[in-house]
Amino acid sequence: MAQVLEFKLPDLGEGLTEAEIVRWLVAVGDVVAIDQPVVEVETAKAMVEVPCPYGGVVTARYGEEGTELPVGAPLLTVAVGGTGAPEELAEAAPEAAPTAAESAVSSEYSGNVLVGYGTAGPAARRRRVKHASPTAAQAPTAAQAPTAPKAPAAAPAPVAVAAPASAGPLPVISPLVRKLARDRGLDLREVRGSGPEGLILRADVELALAALERPVAALAPASAPAASRAATPVAAAGERIPLRGLRGAVADKLSRSRTEIPDATCWVDADATELMAARRAMNTAGGPKISLLALLARICAHALDRFPELNSTVDMAAREIVRLPAVHLGFAAQTPRGLVVPVVRDAGTRTAESLTEEFARLTESARQGTLTPADLTGGTFTLNNYGVFGVDGSTPIINHPEAAMLGVGRIIPKPWVHQGELAVRQVVQLSLTFDHRVCDGGTAGGFLRYVADCVEQPAVLLRTV
Repeated sequence: MAQVLEFKLPDLGEGLTEAEIVRWLVAVGDVVAIDQPVVEVETAKAMVEVPCPYGGVVTARYGEEGTELPVGAPLLTVAVGGTGAPEELAEAAPEAAPTAAESAVSSEYSGNVLVGYGTAGPAARRRRVKHASPTAAQAPTAAQAPTAPKAPAAAPAPVAVAAPASAGPLPVISPLVRKLARDRGLDLREVRGSGPEGLILRADVELALAALERPVAALAPASAPAASRAATPVAAAGERIPLRGLRGAVADKLSRSRTEIPDATCWVDADATELMAARRAMNTAGGPKISLLALLARICAHALDRFPELNSTVDMAAREIVRLPAVHLGFAAQTPRGLVVPVVRDAGTRTAESLTEEFARLTESARQGTLTPADLTGGTFTLNNYGVFGVDGSTPIINHPEAAMLGVGRIIPKPWVHQGELAVRQVVQLSLTFDHRVCDGGTAGGFLRYVADCVEQPAVLLRTV
C-alpha cells in the first residue's frame, strides 16, 4: 500500500525565511528518486536546487513558478511504497495524514535534507492534532493542490505542535525576525510558530502584528480613509514591482546599513600609471594573466594589515568593536539578476594569480546565478570597482555589517604634474566609505593614503612586513 508523504520547503540556511519558486523540475505523476532535485528556488542570496528526501510518485505540487513560499510551507506530496498504480495512489491519500510521521523511517526516505529541516529523529518528540473528519486529513490531489499557500499552517497534513515557549529558548533563529519583533514592540513568547519544530517565521510575526494593528485601524479618524482614497489613484498610476528575492534582499540590507551605520567618505586622486605598467610587465612575462582587480585586492589586503580598524564589525548589543583576524574580501558584481557581492576567502594570504582565478570563478558563477549562500556571506571588507561603468567617483553604501568599502573609479588619461613637469598620466579617483564608529578620519585618511601610495608606486608593497 502506497503512503503519501508531504515534503515541505526546508530551511535553506543563513537565516533565510522564504524562497521563490523559479522552476519545477518534476511534474505530477513523475517518478522521483531519493534525493533527486525537484524544484529550483531563488532565495535572497542564491539559486538553489532542492532535493526531495522521498522516493516515489509525485501526487501534487504546491505553488506555481514565481510564487514565494515561507520555510515550512508544503512543496509537494510523494506517494512512496507500493507499485505506484493510479488506484493505489488514490487509496493512499486518505491514509497519508495519520502515518506521515512514522513513515519517515521507511526505506523510501534518505534523511538527507537541507539545513534545519530535520530528520526522522525529532518526530517522536512531537504530538499530532488529529483532524475531526477523514476528509480533512486527505492529501490534496494535483487539481486540489493550492498554488500559493499563505502560511505553513494551511497544510492539510497533521500539525506538529511545538513545546510552550516558556519550556526553553525562543524557537526563532532569524535575526531579521527578532529585529522586526523588537522594533515593533512584539513579545515573541506570545507568537506561535508555524515552521518546523514550532520555528517562528517572519510570516508568523507579520500576522501577529496585523492582529494587533486591526483595532487601531478601526479607531482611525473618519477623515483618514478619505485622504487614503484621494492618494490611491496617484499611487496606483505607476507600475508596481515587488521588492522580493534578490532585489528585496538588497533593499533590506541597504536600508539597514543606512539606518545603523554612521558612515563618512573621503577620497583622493592617484596616478595609476606605474600600476598599469607593472601589470603589463607581469602579463608579458608569461604565465597566468593578472587582473587589475587582483592587484587592487592585494593592495587592500596590505592596507588592512596596517589599519585593522577597518577590517572589523560593530556589536552594539555588547558595545564592542570586533576586529576580524582574516580578510574575506567582497567585490561588487553586476549580474542580470542585480547587484551581488561574492566573497573571496582569505584574500590576505592569496597571490595575485590566485586572486585572479578566484575573481574569475566567482564572477562567472554570479552571471550564471549559481553562487551558493557561502559564496555571498562572511565578507569583512568590500572592493567596489565602479569605474567599469564609466564613472569617476561614488559614495557607496557600506555592505552591512562590514565597516568600510573602497571604491575605484575609471582610470583615464589626465593632465598631471609628474616630477615637476606637466604630463599626461593615467589617473584614478579612490574613495573610502567607512563606519565612523570604528575609527576617526585620521585612520581612514591614513588607510586611503597608503592605498594611493601603492597605486602610484607599486614597489611600496615590497617594503610591507
